[in-house]
Amino acid sequence: VGLVESGGGSVQVGGSLTLSCAASGYTTKGKYMGWFRQVLGKEREAVGTNNDYGGEIYADSVQGRFAISRDNSKNTLYLRMNNLKPEDTATYYCAAARGARLLSRLLQEDFDYWGQGTKVTVSS
Repeated sequence: VGLVESGGGSVQVGGSLTLSCAASGYTTKGKYMGWFRQVLGKEREAVGTNNDYGGEIYADSVQGRFAISRDNSKNTLYLRMNNLKPEDTATYYCAAARGARLLSRLLQEDFDYWGQGTKVTVSS
């Protein structure tokens, strides 16, 4: 299984970015997937997760600004990030589970596969 993130870059405060996570050797349909982020020197934290059945959850820090979507025909997960803040600066990782999950939650232990990350920098 391969997960490749793209779409990171530098953006100004208040700007928007959309990250993509292309999966290979893996079918996204019906699978539990999510996004996490990590700042150098800090622990990786959950951004949001999505179970492809209408269940999703987001960290309080991004609620209302970030949204996960997916295109199962392309085996791709997306993270739309709006109204970006300096504290959103991090490396963002895509995560995928082997199967489905009825209830979405913000736990890394639920995921089996991880991408290499894409860096997002928000500057004022």
